[in-house]
This record gives sequence, C-alpha cells and structure tokens, in this order.
Amino acid sequence: MPPPASAVVPAIGSRRLTVLREFRPHGLAAEEADGGGPEARPLQDYDYFLFDPSLASSPAPVAEDEAPSSSGADGDHELFIRGNRIIWSTGSRVHKRYASPNTVIMACWCRMDAISDALLCVLQVDTLSIYDVTGEVVSIPLPYAVSSIWSLPFGLLLQKSTDGGRMVSSSSSLLNARDLTRPNKEFGLNYNVSCQTSTVEAASKSDGAVISSHLILKHPLEEPQATYFEERGRLNVMKDFDEKTLWTSDIIPLMASYHKGKYQHSVWQIDGATYQEAMDENAMLSIPFDTSLHKFAFRKIWQGKCSQSAASKVFLATDIDGVPIICFLLHEQKTLLAVRIQVDVTNDEVFGDIKPHVSWNIPAFAAAPVVVTRPRAWVGVLPFTDILILTPENDLLLYSGKQCLCTYTLPTEFGNGILANYELNSEVAEFYSNLKITSIADAVEGRANVTCSNGLMLRCSLRKNPSSSLVSDCITAMAEGLKSCFYSHFVSLLWGDNDAAGMCSSSHVDSEWGSFGYEISKVCAKYGQTSQYKSSISSSTAWEFLISSKYHAQYRKRSLTSDMPMSYSTSSTGSHSFFQDEHNSDVSFYVLFMRETLDTLHALYENLKLNSLRKQDLGSLASLLCRVASSLGENGYVDYYCRDFPHNLVEFHPLASATALRTPPCLFRWFENCLYHGCDLSNLDDIPALMRKQKGSAVSWGRKVVSFYSLLLGAERKGKNLSSGVYCEVASGSARNTEELTVLAMVAENFGRQQLDLLPIGVSLVLRHALDKCRESPPDDWPATAYVLVGREDLATAKMGSGRKENGFWNNDNLTSISVPYMLHLQPVTVPTTASDVPTSEVLNSEDTDAVYRSVEDGMEHIFTSSTQLRYGHDLRLNEVRRLLCSARPVAIQTSTNPTASDQDLQQQQLWNFAQRTTALPFGRGAFTLATTYTLLTEALVFPKLVLTGRLPAQQNATVNLDLSTRSVSEFNSWAEFHNGVAAGLRLAPFQEKMLRTWIQYNRPSEPNFTHAGLLLAFGMHEHLRVLTMTDAYRYLSQDHDITRLGLLLGLAASHRGTMHPAISKMLYFHVPSRHPSSPLELELPTLLQSAAVMGIGLLYEGSAHALTMKILLGEIGRRSGGDNVLEREGYAVAAGSALGFVALGRGSDAFGFMDTFLDRLFQYIGNKEVYHEKHLNAPTGADDQSGNTGQMMDGAQINVDVTAPGAIIALALIFLKAESEEIAARLSVPDTHFDLQYVRPDFVMLRIIARNLILWSRIQPSKGWIESQIPETVKFGVSNMSEDGADSDEFDAEALFQAYVNIVTGACIALGLKYAGSRNGDAQELLYNYTVHFLNEIKNISVQTPSILPKGLLRYVDRGTLELCLHLIVLSLSLVMAGSGNLQTFRLLRYLRARSSAEGQVNYGLQMAVSLGIGFLFLGGGTHTFSTSNSAIAALLITLYPRLPAGPNDNRCHLQAFRHLYVIATEPRRLQTVDVDTGLPVYCPLEVTVAETEYYDETSYCEVTPCLLPERSVLKSVRVCGPRYWPQVIKLTPEDKPWWRSGDKTDPFNGGVLYIKRKVGSCSYSDDPIGCQSLLSRAMHEVCDTPSASCIAQLNSASRSSFRVDQLVSTFSANPSLIAFAKLCCESWKERYNSNFQEFCSQVLYECMSKDRPALLQVYISFYTIIESMWEHLKIGHFPFYDSLFLSSLKVALAYSGALVDGRISNGGIIQTTFLESLMKRVDNIFAELPSLKANLVNYLGRGKWPDTQNDMMLLSWYLQWYSIPPPHVVASAIEKIKPRAPNRVSMLPLLRLLLPTTHLVGLMEIEKLQMPMRP
Repeated sequence: MPPPASAVVPAIGSRRLTVLREFRPHGLAAEEADGGGPEARPLQDYDYFLFDPSLASSPAPVAEDEAPSSSGADGDHELFIRGNRIIWSTGSRVHKRYASPNTVIMACWCRMDAISDALLCVLQVDTLSIYDVTGEVVSIPLPYAVSSIWSLPFGLLLQKSTDGGRMVSSSSSLLNARDLTRPNKEFGLNYNVSCQTSTVEAASKSDGAVISSHLILKHPLEEPQATYFEERGRLNVMKDFDEKTLWTSDIIPLMASYHKGKYQHSVWQIDGATYQEAMDENAMLSIPFDTSLHKFAFRKIWQGKCSQSAASKVFLATDIDGVPIICFLLHEQKTLLAVRIQVDVTNDEVFGDIKPHVSWNIPAFAAAPVVVTRPRAWVGVLPFTDILILTPENDLLLYSGKQCLCTYTLPTEFGNGILANYELNSEVAEFYSNLKITSIADAVEGRANVTCSNGLMLRCSLRKNPSSSLVSDCITAMAEGLKSCFYSHFVSLLWGDNDAAGMCSSSHVDSEWGSFGYEISKVCAKYGQTSQYKSSISSSTAWEFLISSKYHAQYRKRSLTSDMPMSYSTSSTGSHSFFQDEHNSDVSFYVLFMRETLDTLHALYENLKLNSLRKQDLGSLASLLCRVASSLGENGYVDYYCRDFPHNLVEFHPLASATALRTPPCLFRWFENCLYHGCDLSNLDDIPALMRKQKGSAVSWGRKVVSFYSLLLGAERKGKNLSSGVYCEVASGSARNTEELTVLAMVAENFGRQQLDLLPIGVSLVLRHALDKCRESPPDDWPATAYVLVGREDLATAKMGSGRKENGFWNNDNLTSISVPYMLHLQPVTVPTTASDVPTSEVLNSEDTDAVYRSVEDGMEHIFTSSTQLRYGHDLRLNEVRRLLCSARPVAIQTSTNPTASDQDLQQQQLWNFAQRTTALPFGRGAFTLATTYTLLTEALVFPKLVLTGRLPAQQNATVNLDLSTRSVSEFNSWAEFHNGVAAGLRLAPFQEKMLRTWIQYNRPSEPNFTHAGLLLAFGMHEHLRVLTMTDAYRYLSQDHDITRLGLLLGLAASHRGTMHPAISKMLYFHVPSRHPSSPLELELPTLLQSAAVMGIGLLYEGSAHALTMKILLGEIGRRSGGDNVLEREGYAVAAGSALGFVALGRGSDAFGFMDTFLDRLFQYIGNKEVYHEKHLNAPTGADDQSGNTGQMMDGAQINVDVTAPGAIIALALIFLKAESEEIAARLSVPDTHFDLQYVRPDFVMLRIIARNLILWSRIQPSKGWIESQIPETVKFGVSNMSEDGADSDEFDAEALFQAYVNIVTGACIALGLKYAGSRNGDAQELLYNYTVHFLNEIKNISVQTPSILPKGLLRYVDRGTLELCLHLIVLSLSLVMAGSGNLQTFRLLRYLRARSSAEGQVNYGLQMAVSLGIGFLFLGGGTHTFSTSNSAIAALLITLYPRLPAGPNDNRCHLQAFRHLYVIATEPRRLQTVDVDTGLPVYCPLEVTVAETEYYDETSYCEVTPCLLPERSVLKSVRVCGPRYWPQVIKLTPEDKPWWRSGDKTDPFNGGVLYIKRKVGSCSYSDDPIGCQSLLSRAMHEVCDTPSASCIAQLNSASRSSFRVDQLVSTFSANPSLIAFAKLCCESWKERYNSNFQEFCSQVLYECMSKDRPALLQVYISFYTIIESMWEHLKIGHFPFYDSLFLSSLKVALAYSGALVDGRISNGGIIQTTFLESLMKRVDNIFAELPSLKANLVNYLGRGKWPDTQNDMMLLSWYLQWYSIPPPHVVASAIEKIKPRAPNRVSMLPLLRLLLPTTHLVGLMEIEKLQMPMRP
C-alpha cells in the first residue's frame, strides 16, 4: 500500500561535511621531497587517481557481511603519474615508485584469473607493462596502437585506437618477460614464448587479434585474445573502432561504451563462455577450436540515444533495495541517467543473465559513487553504494537510488575545526562561509574531494552512518524484511532528521543508537496517540519515557538551531493536539509499518540471542522492541521481552486485560521442541519469517543454526531448502547419517569452531555432538575443511596434498577460519629426543682419532635426519655405512713402527689393493644417498674427493701417496671420477618443478672432465635433462670429450625413456657408425661411445617394439668389428642385445611380424648345435677361448658366438620377460650331456639360466628344491658322485661339470633376486644367505654354520676367481631382495666381504664394486627407496647385475661400467613415515598393510611400524593406522600394475611418503613411552588431583605440591593449548582459593576432557557450573551478576539434548555426562523451592499481569517463568476459561492444563492450579 501523502515527504535533512584536510596530490609533495625546483621536473602534466586499499591488496578481500570497512578515515591510496614515472603513496607516505621506459598513457589496477595478487597495468605507446605488487614486471610489446585499457573481473580489456588496424611494426609479438613470481602452470618455465606464425592456429589467432577492435588479456604470459559480439545467436569479431569504451566494472562483467557515429550509449555484458557454434565464415576467420581459447563475446543489454556527446562519467551504484544501477553523467544536459539492471546469479562464480530494468533521470552537474548509508552491507559481490550529486544550483545531495536522502553543506565555523592548523584568519573564515561547491571528484568509500568556488580543494568525509553494529544490523534487517514502500519511508525518516545524532566530530555509537531509537519511538508515539484515545496511560508511557530521558535533554541542546516544531517536546497534551488532524489512512499505514518493523526487528533479536557476544546490544534492542510492541498493544511480545530482560523494562506496565493473542516466535523454544519431538513435529511459527527468506544477511547467523538443527533432527531436503522452511547450503561429500550431513552443512555455511564458541553453550552442545560422532571415521570424500572441523587435521593435511608439508598447514586461511586459535596445536621449537641422540659431529668414524679428517665432506653428511634415525632406531648402522663408503679420507695402513725398504713395497702393495676398493666406493655411495637431498639453485654442486693416499697410524698419521708410475695403468682415476660424479648427482632428489636448465649449465666446468660427465648421467637417470635444449646438447657434444658425450647420450636417453624423441634419436644414431652411408672418411668413434649410443637407443624406444629399430639392433649384435678396440667388442654386443631387449620389452611373440626369422637369427647368435661344430672347426682352439682374445669375428657367414651369445641371450630374456613361453625357454635350456657341456662357456650357462627363469617368471620359487630343479640330472649326478668319491674320473671333464654346476646355482640365485627384488621376502633372504655362506665356506672356513646345500670341495675343481665371482653375485642378489631395509644380517655379511685383505683372496676392482653396490642397495636412498619388479625395472637390474664384473677401474671390455648405474630406473620411493600433525614431528606408528591375493597366497594383512617400506603398487590394497594411541584412518587403493607415484604427484595418497596422523589426547608417542606404562592417564591424574579434604592445611600442602605437576602432566599427554592453559590456571588459582568443591570439579573436568579427547567441552562444563553456582551465591546476598534470563534457555536446550539422547532421537553416546546436566536441573529446582517471596509475585503476575516492584524480585520471577515455561497471563486466563466448565469441583485440573499448555513444566502447572483453588467454590 502506498504511504499517505502526509507521510511521504518528510523534509529533506541537512548535514554538514567533515573537512579532513586541504587536498593536494601527495605525488607533488613526493617530487618536491626528491629535490629540484619546478624546472627540474618533466614538463608533462600530471595525473592522479585515488583508490581504496582493498583494490591492491593481495589476495583479494572476501565480500562478506562480516568484511570490515576500509582502514581509517583517511585510508585512501593514491597513484600519481607524470611522464614515465608513477608514485604509489598511502596517506602521506610513498609506498612504491615505478619508472616505465616510455611515457605512461594510462594505468589501472587489474586482477587476472590465475594470479591472486592485484596487478598494476601501465599502457605506453607500444608496450603494456604489468607490475606485480612485489615489483616484478612483465612487458608485452603491442604490435598495434592501443588507446586505453580497462579492468574486468577476469582480465584486462584493451581498446585499440581508431587506426588500430595497422600494425605498428612487423616484429612478432615476443613476450620478453622476466620470471613472474608465480609462473603459469601451462607455460612451465619457458618465458620467451615466441609466436612462430608458421602454424595455422597461431596465424589465425593473431589475425583475429589484428582485426578486432577490443582485445582481452587473461594472463600476463598469454597473447591478448580477440573479442566477438553476439548477433542473432552468432558470433562475429568485434571490429567497430567507433565503439569507445567509457567504463568497465571489475566486479561484474559489464562495459559501457559510446558510439560517436550513432550518438548512442550502450551497456554490454561480457561472456567468457566457450562457443562452438557454426560461425559466419565471412565475418571472421575460421579459428580452430582450442580448449584454452575462451571466446569473449559482448552481448548488448541496453542502448539509448540520449546525448550528442559521450557521458563524462559512468559508474555503478546500488538502488535503495540493493539492485545495481549504472549511472551516466551527461554533461551537456546536466543530468544523471540511471539504468537499473537485474543480475541473475546462477551460482557463485558465473553471472547469469543481466537485464536492464528501468531508468530515470536526476538533474546533476557532477556525481560520484559513495558508501555512506550502509557501509558494511554487500549485495552479492557489490558493496552497497549511494550517489552523491552536485545539482546545477550547486547543492550537494545524497541519493540512495532515486530517493533523495539529505543535503550536505560545508561547515561554517573553523575556530576549533580541523582546518585550524592552516591558520585561517577571521576574514578568510568569513569569506569561506559564502563559498559555493563547484565540483566533486575522487570519491573513495565515504570520502570525496570538494572544489569550492575560490579554487580551494578540500578532502571531505560524509559521515559514515552507522558505525554502530547494532544500528547497522537493524537497518540491514529492515532493508530485507520491510516492503519497499515502508523501507524507503523509514530511510527518509532516518536521514530526514537534521543532523539528528549531532554531527559534531565526537558523535559515537550510543548517540547513533539513540537517534535510531528516537525515529522509531516517534512513530510509536504518533501511532499510540492517534489510535488509543481512551487508554492513553499505558500507550503514552514510551513517549513520556523518551521525553524525560537524558538523551532528549542532550538532543534539545543540540537542536536549538534546527527548524523542528518545538511543540514535540512540550508535553503529552501538546503532542496530542499536534496529531489531532491526522487522516485515517495515515494511521493504517503506520500500523502496518510498525507491525512489519516489530516482526523484522524481532527476527534480528532472535538472531542476536544466538551470539553470546552481543548481549549488550540485545538489551538495547529489547527495550526498543518493548516500546514498539506496547504501542501496538502486542502484550505477548512485551511479556516476552520482560522475561528476557526484566531490569530494562521497569517503566512498562502492560495491562493484562488486553487480548492480543500473538505469541512471538522463539528459537530456543523451537530447539527444545525439535530435540523432544523431532524436527517434523516442532512448531514452525517459532522460526521468524525473515529467517525463512532465501538468503538474508541480517539474520543469516540464526538461519544457519536453525538449518543445522533441522538437518540433524531429520528435516527433509528439497533442493537447497529444508522442510523446516530455511535455506541451507551443503558441501559436496557423502553423508551416511544426519550428523555427517550437518557437518557438511557447517562447512558449506563456513561455520567453524570459532562460530561454535559464540553460540550459547546449550545450543552449541548439540552441534558439538554431531562433530564428535563424525570424528572416528569420517567419509573419504570430504573437503579438507570438514576434517579440520571434526578435529581430524591428519586427514585434512592428506587431503590437501604435500603443499603444506614444510610449514605445517595453518597458512591456509580457509582452514584456520574453520578452526579456532586456541585449538591450533602448539608446535615444538626444539626437536626432541625422538630424532637423534647422536650429534652429527660424532657420527664420523670413531676409529679416526685424528680430528683433521673429521670435517671432510664425504657426500653423505646430509643422510642423518630425524626420519632416518627413527627408521634405524638408536643403533649406529648408518654411521657404519657412512664409514664404509667414505672415499674422501686417507685409508689407514697397518705397518711396523720401524719401516724398512721392503716395508715400502708392502705399503704400496696394500695401497694398491685399497685403491681398487676406494675407486669402487662411489657405486655404493650413489645408491646409499639416492634422492636424499635438495640443492639450492644458487649453489654449485660439491663433489666429495677420491683420496687414494694412505696414512700410517703407527707414525702419527703420516700420509703415503700411491705411486702409479711403477704400474702400467693409464688413467687409473678417470672412471672412478666418472662414478664419483654419478654418485654426487644421484644425491639430488627429483625436483618438484623442473630442474633449472641454467643451473645445469652453471655447474658445467670450463674444461670437460670425467666428474661432470658422471653428473650428466645422474641427472639423466633422474630425468632432469629434459630441460636441456638441442643446442645445449650440441655444445656438450662439440667439446669432443668422449666420456662427457657418453654421459650425455645415456642421460638424455634415460630422461626421455620410451618417448621416441626424434631429435635425440638422430643424435644417438649419429654415434652408431654402421648407420652412416659409407664414406671415404670413416668416423673414428670409440667403441665405448658406440655402446652407450646403442643402449641409449634401447632406452629411448623402450617398450615400443619399433620394427626398424629392432632390425638395426639385431644387426648390431653381430656386426663385424670396425677395427677400433677389438677387446671391447663383446661389451658392444651386450649393449646391442640389451637395447634390443628394451625396445621389445616384455612384448613376447607379438613384438614383430617377422618373428621366426628374427628368432632364428637370435638363436644363431647364441649358438645352436650346428653352429657349435662350425665354430669349433673355424675358430682358434684351446686356451685362447678363455683368454678373451677371440673378439674378432670370422669373415663369411660364421658367427663368433663368444661375442654375440651374451647379447642375444639378454635380448631373448627381455623380449620374453614374464611371457611364460615354454618353447623359447626350452630352446635356451642348459646342455644336459657331458659332451655338450664342454662346448658351452660356463658363464653363458649362467646367462641361459637367468634368461630361462625370467621367461618362466611365475615358476620362480624361493626354495632349495626350485634351485635344485634348475640343475640337469647329469650334472647333479656327476657332481654328487665326484664330491663323494673324491677322485677324478676319465669318463668326463670334472672341471666343466663343476663350473657348470656353480654357474647354474648362481644364475638361479640371480633370477631369484630379480623376482623378489625389493620385497624383503623372508624365504628368499634365508635361501640366498645360506648359499652365500656356503660359497664363503668353500673359499675360507668361517664360523657361521648353515644347512648343507652344496657339495664340499668346490675349490678343487673350480678356480678361485669363478667362486669369488659367484659368491659376490649371490650377495648382490641378496641385497636386491633386501633393498632399502638395512637388514643387519646381510649388512654384516657385506661388511665382512669388504674387509677381506688381499691375502685372503683376489680383492679386485669388480668384486669390490659388487660389495659397494650391495651395501648401497641394502640402504637404498638411506632406507627410503626400494626396487620395483615392473618390466623396465627388471631389465635395468639385469643390466646392472650383468654377471661379468670388471677386472680393474678401466675395464669396459665385456660391459660398459656406466651401465651399472641403470638400477636407478628400477628404484621407487616406497618409504612411508608418519608425522604427528599437531607437532609436525616424525613418530612411530603401527600400520596394518593389506596386500591383494596372488597366485601364491590369499589376501593377507600384516603389521609394520613406521617408518617402513610399503609393498608394490600392484599388490597394495590398503594401509590402516591401527593401535590405540592414534586416530584411525584407512587409505584404500586398487592394486594396479603402475609405477609408484612420482614426487609431487597430486594423486599420491601417501603425500610423497608422509602420512599425517593425529595422536589421541591421553596417550604418549611410542618413542616417549614404548610399552605404554605412562598412558595410564587415570592413575596419574588421580594421584595429582585427589587432595585430602580433612583439613585446610592438608589441602594447602597438597595444592602447593601438585601445582607443579598438573600442568606438566597435561602437557605430556596433549598439545592442546586450551587444556594446558586451563591446567596452569587451575594450579595458580588453587594456591589462592580453598574452595575444595570447585577445585575437585576442575580436576574431574580436566580428566574427563583429556581422557575422552574433547577439549572443547571444558568451556561447557565450567560455564554451566559457574553460572548455577553464582546464581545461588548471589541470591543469598541479593546482588545479581547478570540481569537477563537467557542462560536458563541455554541450559534447557542442553537438558533437551540429554532427553533426545535417552529417547534415541540423536544417535547414541552423549558427549557430556547426563548426570551432570541432571544435577544442574535439580540444583535450579532447589533454588526456586527455597524462595518464599516467589509465590506471591507469581500470583500477582498471573492474576493481574503485574510485575513485582523491586528489581531483584523481577529477576527471580523472570527466571522462574523461563525455567518452568509458564505462559503469559492472558494465555493462562484463556486456558482456565476453557477448563472451568468441564472440570468438576474437587477434581484436579492438571490433566486438562497439561493438554492445553503442553510446553509448561509440571511444577508450573501445579502452581497455576493452586492459584485457581481458592477461586473455585
């Protein structure tokens, strides 16, 4: 209904501007401060703009109703631009300066999608510079003329100038960018992205950008994209250069423009959607659809021909009801055109349709958007903005939408004003008072620059109203709750008052609330006087109260100058006559207005009751509402407020006779009903109507709580609305019960533990119950915030991935907001004893007495971390490994004290033997330190030294150098240096990002050396070399250093494994001479390099079965010598065979179409029977066979099997790996006749055994029987006979027999090691260990006894070298099985083998290499890595273990030493360590690991203690945290044949090997308390807490004794700050107070909260206890600590919760002890029972509606009425009326009363009945 005429136009009020200062751009002052007079400055004009600090803040502020207003009264920031310099200042301080290369045309702030910080975009003639807030800059060259730039929500809009079609220069647009701080993910690190326009896409893209008149830039490193406009459903390129942009919004995607040809203004909506419609070919080029290419389309939503020239200003404001309006200031017409638009927000991100709605004009000379009327209110994402208008008559008016609120004038006096410091004398002041305002500009928030007619520019503030949060809430509630006609009338009332709240600078919150209350009371009084002439006593009370108030007196003083009619304040009769003539329609308008106001503000009142910090506001609001309700005669409401705040309302005595029967909605009553009867049966009228609106911000707090209760107690969901009528968001995630649904709703509504603490305690209890019930095992698919909410930070961290691993994770704002500061656990400052007892300075060799060698860098100093120490306990095995693998210190040589000449030879001999060992150590060190450290990209890599000198402990550690001159050893050190480089490179963990190319080049030495060559190979193994470009590779190759080339070729191939990268393929083939067309100049390439190239081809084409490559490699196995080094021919053939195996890895018979011929050729290479004979006839005979000099192949068709066989066997083994092919295996069988055995080299027998078993993979068994089954019967029989008879036989060659036997056993052991690599299989370990010891016993009798598994006396028939080789190969296989485990038994064995001196055996380089690798494998990656058994892993391990070991450091004849590092391909970081999420420290924790069933065993679960190694991904099914000390969590996986997750993989469930777990309060970690004796919390607590209450002194003693124990005890068991702080408080307070009851209660509560791990309940218990206690204590002395009865409502909700638990409406298991709640209830009942005066007051109240006179009695009565839910007098009276006719005398009325008043407590009903008894006859 429209407001009546008299009410519509209250006089427009007048307000004063607050002058802050005279305005002058601070940039000018900054320039002056920089020095130089005006002539020193550039001549250009300056420009500046002011902006709100939030515009440049990072990250962007959140638009929420709680968002604080901008900083201070003068918080504007300023950008000052002159020439090419920009000064950014804040207040009077320069914040940053920017200097650009050219003159700045335009600058603006902009946010881009992928970057969280605000960016400053600066346009110059031919470039666009984008500055980060940190000062990083990206410069984008512009090949076309751009006239202006504009900020959009998702990027930057570039407007080309009219001649923008022509290119400025022909240069292609290169992004010559410096590194941005956060590089774009798609771009990696290649910043110089050149647009090579050779490709079609790039061409068409850039052409589209050339034609288009408007471009959009989405990211600083991308090209600007063309824009389109939508016309009849089609997209055409926007190429109208006359469409000049006037304004864009950076909040919603809108642009306003003016077309000078058509004289029309347009408003466009910009859609960033991806269009795939058929497009008009003529209108635009066909652009290939690219996923990253969003087409930006302009859609015209409004146009108007309203002016001959463009609007001088366009801005966005909001209408009075919050709808956005776009305002055009038309300078010619001197009007402001406002277009109201409607935005449909489909969801949070995307703006749906934006439609124009209605437009209007306001006469205006100048205008600006300001934030004045509702400063903290947001409408969606827009702040609530008003319009400040300067009329052509020079009046300054404030508009909200089209409603003019007030006029602003300059202040008239300056005596003590802000401008006093400008020393304005009196004439100036007088002149100043006559000034007119001529323009307004630079509006920010509620401040603007006002220019006066004399040219003075002042910075003025329009007072921000309101700053009182209560007034602000009331206005917001009324804006949302009132009809628009009522609200606009209310706003005009509020602002129409002339400076009502005293606009002097000292106005503050109270006067604001007074002013608001005054406006409402005025209407109350008006309505009260006109409607109730008869009973003016009660209705005028409010008015009289107001007139006699202090506020009114102050108000009269202030308003003497105002033109308000004074008759208001005369008396009641005066005002009576003043209102006499009002019209009747006026009354009905006001009645409806007051009704709606009452309902709206009551909803706010109910909302504030749920916030325990707003009690004071609640009291103020209650008294205002009471006034409104009493003037409306709503006695139910008045009674309601009187009960809540009795002391406020002494003045009101509503009459009981009035019969207004409306019952006010009450949320507490609704909560109780819900808990007692379920959500469906509760009365929905108890929820205020405003809360049931879709999305109101005024009462959203209450709406959220109501929605949580509804969900928890069974409300149905209909879309986003619940059956209880409220709206509720629910986060994504599964919910199996109502508790989980409630938690998801709390997350979606951003309702965390901080918010929970604000709720009244009883109300929060139910929600805490829901959180507690979900804590044990929440669903897997919840968002991280939900886990934090239920107290499972461990799951939250796992959910968020490894990003927060280093710095805890409370850096995440979202998570912190959902938790509370006092729940964020204390992080320890020091690392406790769990990490290490051994300081790192002592971990070096203890036998090194000399301190000189202590500080030597040995490349392993970083291995000691808290987690490795945890992994190996407190034993010293890591120190021992480090000692054994250290090559950086001189070796001790034992000699006599008086050396002689022969001793020197002895020393050299010893040194020579040690040198063999030292040069082999880098193999093991590389494996031991694999991926264990990170490097700083600013530091060069350090290589540990290889020291070949010795020291003589007997002669004070004198050093002895190795004399190499006596030995014919060329480059003894070179390969050792190479391996040392590999070891140093393998230390570096694979980087999370790519390793920087510049860093690799930074480490490049000026002269090529072996160490760097090794480093390149190591980087390749870790796939770091992917960052090298082809030119970088060429630079390396052109150095002409063979070993560097070798390292690079292998490294590049390993980095690009399986990719078939064409450029690298060419490079590798270039190094295979047989691929070159025959030319007169043969390329002289060393065989080593050729071998590496061939192997590289295998790695590059891994698994591809590329036919041509296979054909080439097959040819290479049997290729004739190029004449270089004949001795290395076999190595080349092995490399070619291995490469062939890699290319067709595991593909079996489907690898090639020409299978048969291919296979025949391979078997020919191996040497079938026929071939043996031919070979035997044609090849040199006898002992030369063994000498290895037969490397040259014979001409013609013959094949030198000695050279080709190993390569061919390995090729077959890898091609048919795991193929289970009987046919191939049979053709690889071991000769089973004595005759055949003599024609097969024994070491080839070993290879055949390995190959056969790799093909028949599934048959490998870790049993002695299986190994025996590998030996042909003839061999077995012959060997057993020989060892028994002990005599030679003439029938056959005993040596051949035993050689074959030993090699077969070793081959079987190697196959076993490969099959069980990394599995730590106990059977395999035991078997291999036994074989090792047996071989060792044959060589030298040792004390270890094992079951007899081999015949004795092998040494008689088998040479020592072969036995040593077999022994070391078996040990190596054993360390494969136990890889990464650090198994002690194996380690002792390896240590023993390493320590054998040359006297005991051939300690040559190859054997030392095997021992070194064995130690490295056993402690792979410091115990963090182990081996995989995937196909490529088996292939790599087979090549690493190839059973021909080198004789010396330079021996590459049979196998290139570099290939021994290929094991890196097979490693996987399967270590899992558990980290306590509260302390951030690694801890022990028992896990239950489940592996899937295989053909050998069923699904099995076993226990591990972390840190541990997990099984392979192909069998791993689940990992469960078990044990009583940590919260359970399960990681479920589906077993799949894939490699382990890479470092930094988002899908890795183990977060890079770290599992976050959460310790339960009340138990210690396993390292602090291994057997669990300390975790008997109860015993410990009661020892401390049970103080004898016999006498005060005893208490005192025990208190002082326990004070130092309770807090220590608590901090032992919990890292929860609230518990620790509470324990400390208790300790301190117990010293002073002797209230033993409270002391005992505190200790019990502390114990309860700790043992049940519910720290949040401390607050609940203590609050309830103290409230009831103080209630009783203060009753005795008659003085009250609180003057409201809200705490009782809260307690009643808690009791209802207890009842719901009993009835089973809430799932079982309460979180608070029900006996405690019941005892509280009993206590309150007892208190009321002991008060004698209550009964009389109750009789008065129920009979006559009269409240007691004294405050204390009022308090007590209100408590009593609340506690027993006794209804208001009129309800009781009407109930009695109904009962009386039906209830016969002498019969109790209770049953009928119970029916009519169901919520009232029985005690209350009995009192009502007693009241009636005397009246009944």
